[in-house]
Amino acid sequence: MVEKGAQHLRENVDQVNALNVFPVPDGDTGTNMNLTLTSGVEELRRRPSQYVGKSAEALAKGLLMGARGNSGVILSQLFRGFSKAVADAESIDARQFAAALQNGVDMAYKAVVKPVEGTILTVAREAAKHGVHQAGRTTAIVELMREICKKGNTALSNTPELLAVLKQVGVVDAGGQGLLFIYEGFLRALEQDSDAHAGNRLVATAGAREALGDPYIPNAAPHANRLAKADQPKRAQAMLSTEDIEFGYCTEFIVSLNGRNAQNKPFHEQEFREQLSALGNSLLVVADDDLVKVHIHAEYPGSVMNLAMNYGELSRIKIENMRDQHTHLLMEEAEEIHKAAFMSDDGAVPVDDTDEVSVDQKAEALKQYGFVAVSAGAGFASILSSLGVDEVLHGGQTMNPSTEDIVNAVHRVSARTVFVLPNNSNIILAAQQAVELVDDKQIVVIPTKTLPQGIAAMIAFQANAATEHNVELMQQAVTQVQSGQITYAVRDTQIDDMEIKQGDYIGIHNNKIVTADPDFISACTKLLDSLLQDGAELVTLYAGEEAQHEQTEQLVKYMEEHYGDAEVEVHQGGQPLYYYIVSAE
Repeated sequence: MVEKGAQHLRENVDQVNALNVFPVPDGDTGTNMNLTLTSGVEELRRRPSQYVGKSAEALAKGLLMGARGNSGVILSQLFRGFSKAVADAESIDARQFAAALQNGVDMAYKAVVKPVEGTILTVAREAAKHGVHQAGRTTAIVELMREICKKGNTALSNTPELLAVLKQVGVVDAGGQGLLFIYEGFLRALEQDSDAHAGNRLVATAGAREALGDPYIPNAAPHANRLAKADQPKRAQAMLSTEDIEFGYCTEFIVSLNGRNAQNKPFHEQEFREQLSALGNSLLVVADDDLVKVHIHAEYPGSVMNLAMNYGELSRIKIENMRDQHTHLLMEEAEEIHKAAFMSDDGAVPVDDTDEVSVDQKAEALKQYGFVAVSAGAGFASILSSLGVDEVLHGGQTMNPSTEDIVNAVHRVSARTVFVLPNNSNIILAAQQAVELVDDKQIVVIPTKTLPQGIAAMIAFQANAATEHNVELMQQAVTQVQSGQITYAVRDTQIDDMEIKQGDYIGIHNNKIVTADPDFISACTKLLDSLLQDGAELVTLYAGEEAQHEQTEQLVKYMEEHYGDAEVEVHQGGQPLYYYIVSAE
């Protein structure tokens, strides 16, 4: 059932994607649900069992780890609740199956801070409610599943009456349609299983894995293809405005409650959910025994993750700029609509007219400014994204992005002027070379040599200022930042009368080695002394992958004792190779 449900969804991903209304950039709804369910199937295959309860547990765990987007997280909760209801069962009958579906609905509703009707939640609820009712009338699993699909399709057709934006665009809910494809795959599997026709219980088996064949869509309605006309957009997001996106960054991650920071603060799911709800919308918090899955649309992803790190370590971090994605989508839609409208009878497109209109439409769709920045570490990436960077290239020492990488990133930014922040002295030339390879937009390279300089430049940027004025503001901000780094020596050497031994901890101040010491804390404090010799109002420690919490606390205490006038902040940079990157302003 599960494998065929996943296959049926996979075969219809494009149809589900075409229904996606909301301008989320974290993969369209169908893609998100497909990837989520695929993760569940893979876990189910890795943990085979003859017990329904054990199989359902494996499926739920795989779904949780692979959940993507709102629809994926809700899907994971539907089957997490299902698995809880059948946890101890070797096999289940129709009543137990229906009750498990209902338990999944209850758990999914709890996971969503502000449930919205007319979505996948509505379809799941109405289908499960009907299933519970029908389970009192039939003991045949296949008959029960047929009734569940029938009611689900009715609920799906009614979603535009419950959610105004669906009616406005003329589609049904994408997540609800995706769920129905899964359920219909379940039904097809049952109908093809002769034992299911005769039996009244579900048992866990490896099952046949033959192809489903033609998609099975009972009560198929034309509503799924309402956007097929040449003079209408093919995707529903195009009916919305980019300016309507209040919280611009789709943020997802998993918190490991047994991680490094787990003892900092006891975890209470409801309290955590309430704290996050103040930072954005579309919030989903899903807590397992030792993992918490978070999905939120936020304006400042860094604030969200800083809050979450009080409870444990973060993994599977993903941040997407929804405004940029939506602007790019509008530009694509404009071109496709124009080409369809101007297609001649013989299939040829009038070149002159098309080129002229397409360029105008592109110009209208592009925003004024965009940003590409190079980052090392997930923490720095999230900070840059929260400041408005559209494309973050992962790079730094030993992993410098190429000119082609930068050019491709610039092309992905839907803006007339793109600022590039190399954030590393070894990347500046590649960035400047990229300027010569892009002729359809203006590229401005701000020659930032460190990540703190890049962050300062982004903070200084003013959206309403002219390009030339922003260049002045950003370059001036760069000069006001003292940057420091702590790493280790890989060989013996001597620089500027400083003898450095392999394994020494070395402190770098503005690209100059100012200390080398076999003692880690001593090297760090000497670097801080160099950075703060002229005073500073704000000192920021960005902890790397190998930084230890106790050492960070020692350094904060040192600054408080010796430089009491400076405000000290600590952020998780997550950078490799460098224990700390330090900014003094």
